Amino acid sequence: MKHTLKGWLFNNPFAATNKEEMILRLESAGNLTLADIFSRMMEQDTGLRQETIEHAVKLYHRVLTESILEGHSVNTGLFRATPCFRGVVRNGLWDPEKNAVYVSFVQDKELREAIAETAVDILGEKGDVMYITGGEDTATHATDGTATAGRNYILHGRMLKVAGDHESTGVTLTDSDGRVIPIPRDRLALNKPSRLVILLPDDLQDGEYTLTVTTQFSTTPVLLRAPRSVGKVITIR
Repeated sequence: MKHTLKGWLFNNPFAATNKEEMILRLESAGNLTLADIFSRMMEQDTGLRQETIEHAVKLYHRVLTESILEGHSVNTGLFRATPCFRGVVRNGLWDPEKNAVYVSFVQDKELREAIAETAVDILGEKGDVMYITGGEDTATHATDGTATAGRNYILHGRMLKVAGDHESTGVTLTDSDGRVIPIPRDRLALNKPSRLVILLPDDLQDGEYTLTVTTQFSTTPVLLRAPRSVGKVITIR
């Protein structure tokens, strides 16, 4: 099956001299949870019951996790997962405050072949928009979407500055059950258009959260009448 990814053209922020240089950013099709994947699998009419599919996938996840954290480099055909260490080890001692374990994922044969068959549809230029280009956990310096409760998390992007007095403006975290956790503005250690530094609550449970920024910020002196939002999935661990 051939797939198509859609993207918008933007001025390259790293091109200091050539203002005509453009980059392409993905037009997101939205976020999917594991439950969404189960539903899509059921649509394939495999003849399997959903309980059977869920059991098999969760067992696969558990065995994969155990294998990786035993020190194996696991090649699934879709990706290769390898455990790695982060940080400088002082005096031969592991320091959880400065060192961390993370897993490196590299696309493998099946995914590379599917990518080779994927078309790209350029939608044109998109002007005054906000977007997130990445994030970093200041505790571990991880840029893979993992974050640490009670520590700062950095968001990079464009038009991210939290501004305006509309009731929806601000930063929130939404957990997998849909519970929304507001982040008070005094927890924004830095509030700039291209960079937010957010002090995360220290009582967050491990798991996935959607970090959402809602703002009326504009490049003009006049704030936007209607707030706009952008989000990023992070994983507390």
